[in-house]
Amino acid sequence: MKTFRELLESDSVFVFDGAVGTRLYDKGVYINRSYDELNLTAPDLVREVHEEYIKAGADIIETNSFGATRHKLQPYGLEGKIKEINIAAAKIAREAAGDTALVAGAIGPLGIRIEPFGPTSFDEAKDLYREQVEGLLKGGVDLFILETFSELSVIEQAIRAVRELSDLPIVAQMTIQMDGNTTFGTSPEIFTARLDELDVDVIGLNCGMGPNHVLTALEKMRAVTSKPLSAQPNAGLPRDVQGRQFYMGSPEYMAEFSRRFVQAGVKFVGGCCGTTPTHIKLISTAIRADSPRQTARSFVQQPATVAEMKPIEVEVVDPEVRSNWSRKIARGEFVTSVEVLPPKGCDAQKTLDSIRLLKEAGVDAVNIPDGPRAQTRMSAQATAVLVERDIGIEAVLHYCCRDRNLLGMMSDLLGAAALGLHNLLIITGDPPKMGPYPDATAVFDIDSIGLTNMVNKLNHGLDIGNNPIGCPTAFSIGVGVNPGAVNLDEEIRRFEWKVEAGAEYAITQPVFDTKQLRTFLDGISHVKIPIVAGIWPLVSFRNAEFLHNEVPGVNVTPEILERMRIASDKGKEDAREEGIRIARESLLEVRDVIAGVQVSAPFGNVKYALQVFEALEDFEGRISEPAAAA
Repeated sequence: MKTFRELLESDSVFVFDGAVGTRLYDKGVYINRSYDELNLTAPDLVREVHEEYIKAGADIIETNSFGATRHKLQPYGLEGKIKEINIAAAKIAREAAGDTALVAGAIGPLGIRIEPFGPTSFDEAKDLYREQVEGLLKGGVDLFILETFSELSVIEQAIRAVRELSDLPIVAQMTIQMDGNTTFGTSPEIFTARLDELDVDVIGLNCGMGPNHVLTALEKMRAVTSKPLSAQPNAGLPRDVQGRQFYMGSPEYMAEFSRRFVQAGVKFVGGCCGTTPTHIKLISTAIRADSPRQTARSFVQQPATVAEMKPIEVEVVDPEVRSNWSRKIARGEFVTSVEVLPPKGCDAQKTLDSIRLLKEAGVDAVNIPDGPRAQTRMSAQATAVLVERDIGIEAVLHYCCRDRNLLGMMSDLLGAAALGLHNLLIITGDPPKMGPYPDATAVFDIDSIGLTNMVNKLNHGLDIGNNPIGCPTAFSIGVGVNPGAVNLDEEIRRFEWKVEAGAEYAITQPVFDTKQLRTFLDGISHVKIPIVAGIWPLVSFRNAEFLHNEVPGVNVTPEILERMRIASDKGKEDAREEGIRIARESLLEVRDVIAGVQVSAPFGNVKYALQVFEALEDFEGRISEPAAAA
C-alpha cells in the first residue's frame, strides 16, 4: 500500500470508509455506551466494522476514536484510560487494514467551549488533544483526520497538537448546517481560506448534512484553495422511527453524488453518519466505473471571489467619538454614574422621573442592570432605550449571558447598536436559582469573557463566525470585576482574559473595604484599563447584613457593620445618614486610584446616590428637594 503522501501526489481519487458509530449502533451497541471504550471491551466488534469497509473498497479507514478525549470520556469514568483507548483504536484498525488500506487517526471536537467564547484556553485545548494524538501515534496510524468541527479555533488547536508531535498528513474537515455555514455562521469560503493557511494536507466536509448541501459548499471551497478536497457527508438527514434513527440516503443516491463530488474537484470521498459498507461499495464502484482512478479537476484561482470572502477592511470607531461616557474614560476624565434598576412592570414613568434628576444634577450616565439576582423586570435594553430617548442621559447597559444563546446575543447586540446604545457592561449573570423562579432554564452558551470577545469582533465589523457585518458597531466595552472574590488569583486571571478579549474599562462590585480594593488594584496594575468603583450607600443594618452575607462578592467590614448597627438602633433616618456618610468616606479614600464611580440607588431612590456625589469637590450637581423613590 502506498503512503498517504503518495496518494496526494497521484492523479487518482480514493475512498474513505463510512460511519463507525452508527454502524456499531446497528450492531446493537446502544447510545448510552462509550463507543470509544469498545476498543478495550469489544475489540472484535470494532475490527469487524473496519473489515467490512475494507472489503467494500475503502482505501482509508478511520480509527474508532472520534470522542476519545478527556472531557468526552469523563462522564463514563474513563478519563484515566485515554492513552490506552487511543492506542487500542489504532492497533485494531492497523490489524484490520494490513497492507490493503491506510489508517487515519480520527479526532473530533472536544465538546467544550474554548476561548474566545469559553473558559478553556487555546493551550489547554491543545494539550487535551496531545493526549489523544500521543496514543494514536503509538498505535501506528498513517495520517490524522480531524472531523466534524464547527469552530475554527478548536480545529486549530487539534492541528497544533498533531504538529507538535508528528509530521504525518492531516485531513481537516468542517461540518455545515442547512444554510451552508457552520453553527457559528462561518461560510465555507472563510473557513477554507483559513485552513488553507494552516499546515494541513486536505480540506473537506463531513457529517452535518447530506450530499446535496455538501456539494454546494464544496463548489465554493474549490474556488479558494488549491489543496485537495474531501467529502464524507451523512446519508441524508435522520428520521426517527419508533425511537431509532434511520438515515434515508440510499447507497445509489450517495454513489451518484460521489461522481458529482469528483467532478467538483474532490480527491477523497467517503461517508459519515448513516453510511454503511453497502454505501461505500457503491461509491467505490461508481468512482472506478467513470475511470479507473478519475483525475480531480485542476484548481483555478479566482482572485475576485477570494477577495470577496476575506473580512472587509473596516475603520474601528475611535473610543472618543463613540459616546460621551466613552470619550471621558478614554481621556482619563473622572466619570460618574448611578445604578437604577429597570421597573418591575411595563410602566417606566417613575423610573424615568427619578433618572431625570440625575441628568439635571450632571451625572454622566445611568447604569441599567440586566436581571440582577435573576429577578423579573423590564428588559434592560428597553429601559436603556427609554432613558436615552426620553431623558437624554446616556445609559450604560448591563448585558448578561444567562438568558440568551449565541444567536440571541448577536441579535440583541446588533439591535442595540441600531437603536443607538453605545455603552455596555458585560457580565456573566446570576443563575436562575438565585431568583424567584429557580426552575427557569439558564442559558450559558458563553461567559463574560466570550461575550467580550463577541462584542470586540462586532466593533471590528465581524460576527462570531468572522463574517463581515458591514458597518462596525461602536460599543464602549466594560466588564465587571470583583475585588472581594474568594479566589483572588482566579479573579485576576479572568480579568486579564477580559482585557485581552477587548475590555476597555471595568466596574467593581460594591466596595465597602477600601483596603481590599487598593490591594486588588495593586494586583492588576499590569493590566492598564480604567477602573470604576462601585459604591453602595447603605440604608440600614439589615441592608448591610444582607449584602455581606447573601450577595456574592460583597464584603462589608466588621467596622462598617458595627457603625450601621449603632445607627440603626437610633432610627431609620440616622441609619440612612450613616450609610451615606460611609459611602462618601469610601469614595474619598479611593478617589486617587479610580477612574470613576458608580453609585447604586438603594430601592430606586436616587436621592441617596446624589448625596454621595457631594463628597466630590469637582462635582457640580446639587439637589434642591428630596427625590421620591422610584
